[in-house]
Amino acid sequence: MAHKLEIVDVTKDYVGPRSQFVRALDKVSIAVQPGEFVSLLGPRGCGKSTLLSVIAGFEKATSGEIRLDGRVVDGPGPDRGLVFQDYALFPWKTLRENVMYGPSKRGLPKEPRQEIAQRYISLVGLSGFEGHYPHQLSGGMRQRCALARSVANNPQVILMDEPLAAIDALTRNALQEEILKVCEARDDQPRKTAVYVTHSIEEAVFLSDRIVLMSPRPGRIIQLLSGALPYPRPAETRQLPDFHRLAKDIWQTLKIYTKPA
Repeated sequence: MAHKLEIVDVTKDYVGPRSQFVRALDKVSIAVQPGEFVSLLGPRGCGKSTLLSVIAGFEKATSGEIRLDGRVVDGPGPDRGLVFQDYALFPWKTLRENVMYGPSKRGLPKEPRQEIAQRYISLVGLSGFEGHYPHQLSGGMRQRCALARSVANNPQVILMDEPLAAIDALTRNALQEEILKVCEARDDQPRKTAVYVTHSIEEAVFLSDRIVLMSPRPGRIIQLLSGALPYPRPAETRQLPDFHRLAKDIWQTLKIYTKPA
């Protein structure tokens, strides 16, 4: 099977505010399969968000490269859908207009783009709120809107940077299930490929096919773990012995690499 996304020996260096050299990522390589959900997990400052920015094309690697369907990524593009922690919705647009933004930029006529928007608004449980503006929505509803917008443009890969970090625990669990729902195969579309940044071990275990454990800066891959939990993943998945066993193993591994010197 051909890889959907390839991260090949990516190193990223910065010059800090006092002109000091900072290496954020060091020779990171990951091959992501079509339809795979991969989470990047590690301590703060390990380069997870930096790696996502390089994949998105917002930043260039110092060395190494990103390939999507075999093509080298050299900048942002509609083939990668983005979901951020701060929602990044247009405050002057309604929920429907936000979700329609990608199809509108692609030049789709009004009726098809409205149909696409309504399909994904319904999918994330926001029917009835189409005419509301972001400030009229709760945090969880805004993130549902952001998820709908990310998939409405039919990207090849969805990139998510801690999208649930600012959401309360109960809503966060429900939204984890929504994330899996929007990634599912439907109609004539295959399951979405996703790369997800999180600090939560339990979140990574619930969502992922594979989990990439990263070391403190400079970010390197400590271990690649298979989630090995069956689909579909209802809320009860969090009570399975395998869920807790995997979460415990991850915690023990990360603790070794993040303990004080």
